[in-house]
Amino acid sequence: MNDDYPVQFSIDYGDGSRNRLTTLFRLITMIPILVVLMVVSYSTVAFAAFLMILFRKKYPKWMFDYQLEVLRFNARVSAYLSLATDEYPSTDEEQSVHLDVAYPDADSELNRFMPLIKWLLAVPHYIVLFILEIIALIVTIIAWFAIIITGKYPSGMFNYVVGVARWSNRVTAYAFLLTTDRYPPFRLSP
Repeated sequence: MNDDYPVQFSIDYGDGSRNRLTTLFRLITMIPILVVLMVVSYSTVAFAAFLMILFRKKYPKWMFDYQLEVLRFNARVSAYLSLATDEYPSTDEEQSVHLDVAYPDADSELNRFMPLIKWLLAVPHYIVLFILEIIALIVTIIAWFAIIITGKYPSGMFNYVVGVARWSNRVTAYAFLLTTDRYPPFRLSP
């Protein structure tokens, strides 16, 4: 079921084959790209967007574009870390991880006072996502063993991990990037 929610996320599964060697040493190969991700963190820009919406009822396109690219980069890093892809995360190319967030018309689509409470309204999502992400970590560890043994990422496990990432990206776009006032759905599916 694909609806018109303004945040869409997917990762190409392909045939499920994964490189056993890069999977075996994934945590070590992640160190450089995690450092890069920490350097380009979008927290300051997110706060600026909050202030712009609240006081000016504007969401500058350059601010949105920057936050979207950081969110996409974060999605690629997370996909690589969770074994959903073998491609080392690019800082600027889409690769097999697809994340689209609709640019909002702040004047007509965003309530200027919602940024004050969105983080609070998202608390039920945080609770559910905390549990789902613990399960996703366990699923990723099991998938790691499956890939080392068989060379394939089991499709059910892959779909679960991608679903949790999809849900998390929707909540992030709602509560922190402030790109929509539509409350995120409680589901893993598209």
